[in-house]
Amino acid sequence: MAEDLKISKGEKAEQYLSLLPQIKGLIDGEPDLVANLANIAGALKEQFNWFWVGFYLVKEDQLVLGPFQGPVACTRIRKGKGVCGSSWEKAATLVVPDVEAFPGHIACSSLSRSEIVVPIIRDGVVKGVLDVDSELLAHFDETDQQYLEEIVALISI
Repeated sequence: MAEDLKISKGEKAEQYLSLLPQIKGLIDGEPDLVANLANIAGALKEQFNWFWVGFYLVKEDQLVLGPFQGPVACTRIRKGKGVCGSSWEKAATLVVPDVEAFPGHIACSSLSRSEIVVPIIRDGVVKGVLDVDSELLAHFDETDQQYLEEIVALISI
């Protein structure tokens, strides 16, 4: 697929439905994980204009920063720490309407107000997480969870 992205307008679900086949086209046949994560992060950032979107990958006992779009970020996160580390520990998607109210939140940026973290699970093991931050409170919902989990399922890791 050409590296062109068609940005769609409309309801959130419609935007995801337009974006999903484009992401599939970007990563189909590309074996390089970094390239695929970079294109997924770029596509999500372009479509939704979120504050920060990117990946952390499990390396030994930490999540290590991977491809992302947005301002500089925390480089390493321990299991159980912050939203990302908690998602890793629980092997579950976490939707946080107000990061200030999340116990142990790691403030990589004080501008982040809400967050969703989706674990990348293969063979029952968390291999990494997709992390998305917004400058708006309560920005993420069940629609985001559903489609971001579908996107994460596309990743070969």
